[in-house]
Order: sequence, then C-alpha cells, then structure tokens
Amino acid sequence: MGLLAGKVAVVTGAGRGIGRGEALALAAEGAAVVVNDVGSASDGDGADQRPAQQVVDEIVAAGGRAVANYDSVDDFELSAKLIGQAVEEFGRLDILVNNAGILRDKMIYNLSAEDFDAVVSVHLRGHFCTTRHACAYWRDEHKAGRPVAGRIINTSSASGVFGMVGQTSYAAAKAGIAAMTQVTSLEMSRYGVTVNAVCPTARTRLTESGRMGQTEAPTGWHLMHPDNVGPFVAFLACDVASSITGQVFGVFGGVVQRYDGWTPADVLQRAEPGPWDLQELIARRDELFATAATSFVSPMAQIAALIDRAEATLDPSSSTEPRDVAVEVRA
Repeated sequence: MGLLAGKVAVVTGAGRGIGRGEALALAAEGAAVVVNDVGSASDGDGADQRPAQQVVDEIVAAGGRAVANYDSVDDFELSAKLIGQAVEEFGRLDILVNNAGILRDKMIYNLSAEDFDAVVSVHLRGHFCTTRHACAYWRDEHKAGRPVAGRIINTSSASGVFGMVGQTSYAAAKAGIAAMTQVTSLEMSRYGVTVNAVCPTARTRLTESGRMGQTEAPTGWHLMHPDNVGPFVAFLACDVASSITGQVFGVFGGVVQRYDGWTPADVLQRAEPGPWDLQELIARRDELFATAATSFVSPMAQIAALIDRAEATLDPSSSTEPRDVAVEVRA
C-alpha cells in the first residue's frame, strides 16, 4: 500500500512531460487519478485525446485506477466538471495538481495581445478555475462535518519568480500563480487544505533549444528528466507534508530548493518626519542598494550553479566553473 492509497487526485496537463510524471508518481503511491489534458501543441493549438488516454492506460496496466479528461482548464464550467468527475468516478477529491500550460514566447515589443491573453488564460486562469472549484468542494465537505485533508500543488516557474527575457506573458502568469498559491493557502488553511507550488526545471516540449539542448525528454534517468519532479509533488500530497503550506519550491534532478519570495532588503528612511525631498532622494540613492552592490548574485545564476554542481556529481570530469547563462526553467 502506497502513502496515497485511498486518495483521489486530479492532474492537469498530465498527458506529457512533467504532468505525466506527476500523475504516474501519484498513482504509484496508490492514488486514483483523473488525467486531464487537451492534447494541444505547445502553443495551445489543436487537440488530441491520445496523450491523456495513454497515461490512463499506463496507470491501469500497472494496477492503478485512472480516468481521462480532455477539457481545457481555463473554461470555468468545464473545470467544475473536471473536479466533479473525480468525485463521481472515485467518490472524493483529495489532491489537485495544476500543471497545464502553453508557451508563446516573444519580446515585449513583438508580443500580441492575443498571445498574451492565451498564455495567461491557460496558466493563471486555468489554475484559478480548478482551484476555485476544488476549494468550494473542500469547504462544503468541512461544513458538512467530514474530515478534509486537501492538497493543492501548483506549477509556477523561476521565469515568473525571477524573470526571463522573452517571457513577459509566461512570467506574468507564473508570478501570479506563486502569489495565488500564498493567498489560497491563507484562505484554505482553516478547512484542512494545504497549497504549495513547484518551479520545475526539466526538458519538456515547452523547453526550447538552449542550455538544455534537445527539446524532447531524454530516455532513462537524466538530470533534466521531467519525471524527476513527480516524487516531490507526491511528497507534498502526502499526509506527512500536512504542515507545509504557502511555499514555493524549485525542483530539478535530485535538488529541491525552497524559495523565500520577496523579502525586505535595504531601507531608506528620513531622519525627520515628513515627505521626501527629491534632492534628498537623489543624494541618498546608493543607500537603497548597499547590500546588492556587495552581495547580489542573480537567482538564475544561482540555479545555473546548482545545475553545474549536480552535473559535476554525475560526471566529475565536467566543468564546475561558474557560468553566466540563461537557464531554461519552464513547466
């Protein structure tokens, strides 16, 4: 019996990549899974029921329980049916993993409103729609006197938390998801629901060629394999993680890093009460960056350094020199 035996999960965007690995990891621990995936191309065009059904078939063949769902998560009514499907098929809902997303990267001066809206809708609105319906279900269960141990695991991105050139829409959506994670955790804690987010680093269809190389997932175990994210998501879904909520974690390979969000740094304060004078602000400008000037290391560079160290562990002959690179970090 796995640690999630008797639990029921919904995983969105679970037909391929990270979502597929998450669905399989949850099923391996005994959870029944609703595998949601529209089956679109990476930019959101088209539809194909085969990816979701293939994951269902894989879970069932391994002795698990799973059903497919092919609806778009940014449709409010269809998201309600998705959550309802879990309850109708398996009698309850315990876990919601929000992973579905698309990508249409462009520099801000070339980004169309249509592309911006499409990316934000699938990522941010999609997270909202499923979360809203799941939370309403758990609140009703709590009010009815039935025990609730709900788990929501969202998918943010280091691109949203730290920023990435060419990803205005994607980063805006992912930053919104990180903020929504924290707010929802505050609102749902009284009902027995935890809410956390992961920022995965993996090679998937949404990863363009670059530092990670190929766009397709590698075969077998690999530092950037999308299946590496699933075990940590399963951990957050377990009862042993019931005290963890409102957190955002970077995850790749064998590395998990807790992010500390926006934290106050240098402070500029007037000696006397009253409004600032423009010339005074100009004169004291450097005080706002006293710490940054001596100790700042870009978060993306820190992630690159973690990847370098992990690669060096696997291959001691590889270079461990710091590299100033833009790491592809996408869901």
